[in-house]
Amino acid sequence: MPPNTLVHPHSDQVDFGHDSWIQDIINDTPYIDIEVTSPELFEGAWKVVSFVFPSWKKDNLKFTQCKDGITNQLVRVTDTGSKESVLVRAYGKGSERIIDRRQEIINIITLSRQGLAPPLYARFRNGLIYGFIEGRVSHVDDLGHPKMAKWIATRLAQWHKVELPQPTEDHLHHKTKHQPDQKLWKTMRGWLDQVPDKYDDPKTQATFANRFDMKHIKTEMEELINHLEKLESPIVFSHNDLLYGNIIFDDDKEEAYFIDYEYGCYAYRGFDIGNHFNEHCGFECDYSKYPSKNFQLEWLEWYLQAINDDVTPTKEQINKLYNEVNGFSLASHFYWGLWAMIQAMVSDIDFDYMEYAVLRFDEYEKRKEQVLNYLSI
Repeated sequence: MPPNTLVHPHSDQVDFGHDSWIQDIINDTPYIDIEVTSPELFEGAWKVVSFVFPSWKKDNLKFTQCKDGITNQLVRVTDTGSKESVLVRAYGKGSERIIDRRQEIINIITLSRQGLAPPLYARFRNGLIYGFIEGRVSHVDDLGHPKMAKWIATRLAQWHKVELPQPTEDHLHHKTKHQPDQKLWKTMRGWLDQVPDKYDDPKTQATFANRFDMKHIKTEMEELINHLEKLESPIVFSHNDLLYGNIIFDDDKEEAYFIDYEYGCYAYRGFDIGNHFNEHCGFECDYSKYPSKNFQLEWLEWYLQAINDDVTPTKEQINKLYNEVNGFSLASHFYWGLWAMIQAMVSDIDFDYMEYAVLRFDEYEKRKEQVLNYLSI
């Protein structure tokens, strides 16, 4: 941890009851009592950096706003002398409605200890400062390139072996480790409950009223959950947001790294992979780019070989995973469609979230019968 970090150890503590172990882990990360606002993004980033790295001089720093994200505001700060970079991430307005920030910190700390994420330096009122991963940010078309797709599949296999710290309880005079519970359905149901009856913006409201029946969506989602649970997809630690902007390539080492851990949690492996395949289509949702069956089968073979310590998977194993992935790719449309409906209410980022929700649910409707009939579930 950098020296002389300004810490307010009690400034953001709340009572988590039996989950106090979570807060203990979070409190190990220094807290800076500063808020970074949109109008003064660079100045706010400087204030955060100056506390974490007091030897850095403002005149020697380069500030670069990263604009790929549609949830948060991200600034890369580079010390031109040492060539070291860090990221200052200010949470998007209202994002606490959809993101478990405590879980995000647990994710970063756990992944960092296993060499799968950069170090977390500190927290501030509305964000985090953490290390920067050198490399090339992927482009949406890179996801379909076989060489780079293999890097991604191999790295995701590593992620799916990660075990988050779990609480223990004393049962019958001995300690029993809890089995991880998946959070996917709880998250989606929680998001659905937060979708408003009406939006303030007239254009957003018109699209919402014309295109969506929330009672139908709720019924449809519960039926889908029913179907997908029959696939018995394993529960693993999942990234859940593997879009191109969250993948960094090291071309020299021929490796992929993942960034942005705010949606990470225990979930179904089929969802994590199926969601990634949907992200081949980009924010524009150009589903002509959705990977072919042959590409998917090859990708899944790379993944299974990596997760099974280079043992070649059987065709049966590959086909089972293919079925999981295609089924859960439908859930991915619900996940981000509901997410977009909430963002349309709270976010101040310039992005048409409601139109994005339309694109996601339209693709769900287009594919659901084909996928579910194929799976016979």
